[in-house]
Amino acid sequence: MDHLLRATAIAEQRHFWFRGFRFFVTPLLEGAVAGRSGLRLLDCGCGTGNNLDMLERYGRAYGFDLTASGLAFGRDAGRTRLARASIGAIPFPEAAFDIVTSFDVLYSLPDTIEQAAIREMYRVARPGGWLLINVAAMEMLRGDHSVLSHEVRRYSRESLARLVTGAGFRLERITYTNAVLFPPMALARAVQRARGLSAEQEADQEIRVPAAPVNLALTAALKLESLWLRAVDNPFGSSLLCLARKPQTTTPH
Repeated sequence: MDHLLRATAIAEQRHFWFRGFRFFVTPLLEGAVAGRSGLRLLDCGCGTGNNLDMLERYGRAYGFDLTASGLAFGRDAGRTRLARASIGAIPFPEAAFDIVTSFDVLYSLPDTIEQAAIREMYRVARPGGWLLINVAAMEMLRGDHSVLSHEVRRYSRESLARLVTGAGFRLERITYTNAVLFPPMALARAVQRARGLSAEQEADQEIRVPAAPVNLALTAALKLESLWLRAVDNPFGSSLLCLARKPQTTTPH
């Protein structure tokens, strides 16, 4: 995981995938914020803390991660509201946050920790508060990046919905993303599985920033996809993005 975080710290400002991720997430965040200010936001499994820069636009953002090296990258970048903790035991009080996020974390957790994590995110969300999750999708897209990210599972729309609603959240939106990348990605990942997945130290080519013209073209394609996602859901893609809400009146889970 340290190897992934080092590669991520280099890529997350410029790589087309991270730019596309922000294109997809921002409209859902703005819908949850609904013009309010002074919100409290929590990013669970924040890695280097880079996404706190995005969340800070809507209020006071906090993050935690279990990996010390990711937090060190974040603190070196000047991010201070970071803690070291497990997502299965979130170190914040009940009903403390208006918006709780988890980006590309749940798919790397063992089953018992995955279940504990979603219950903990429910616990720290305020009644009426929001949950925003991004995860890896579609088992047929398992490949070298799965090694780099220590992937335990890839989700379907149904399996992610089951996880989120099982904790007590109400689904508001769930869609696949990165659909424009699906055809070349499916082919590349099939080739990777056929020849055998790379070792972790070699798999970081999956997250290296490509040549500038390629990076720009793929960024533009993901921007276009983000525009149509404002109106319709994708039926397939390499990631799943889910927005859910904790009911105003809650029952124990």
